[in-house]
Amino acid sequence: MSLNILIVDDSAMMRAMIKRVTALSEIPIDHIYEAANGAEAIKVLEEHEVQAIFTDINMPVMTGTELLRTIAANDRWRDLLRVIISTDGSEARRNEVRELDVRFYVEKPFRPEVMRDVLSSLSAKSPSVQ
Repeated sequence: MSLNILIVDDSAMMRAMIKRVTALSEIPIDHIYEAANGAEAIKVLEEHEVQAIFTDINMPVMTGTELLRTIAANDRWRDLLRVIISTDGSEARRNEVRELDVRFYVEKPFRPEVMRDVLSSLSAKSPSVQ
């Protein structure tokens, strides 16, 4: 199955890095969308079919946590695969998003192999924060 992915991060450089690592992963990807904050991400989700979202937590306008809560509250996005990529890897933050069906929690800075492994695992059925 090929994926449409949405990368949400207020840093254009980080979005570019995630996009590049994703492209090198050898996972079939149809399209990669980008958004600079949660509000922009909601617009993308409303306009496009997306199977996976990679989001930062700390962003202006709408944080990643607010974005994930909005996604979790909408049945239309129930099956959206959710991955957090953030510098905030505290246990408190991980516990906060556990209820939001986050599949993986990747801490910045990350190695490209970590993203490749995350992408390879996205087809797994059971959600869990790792």
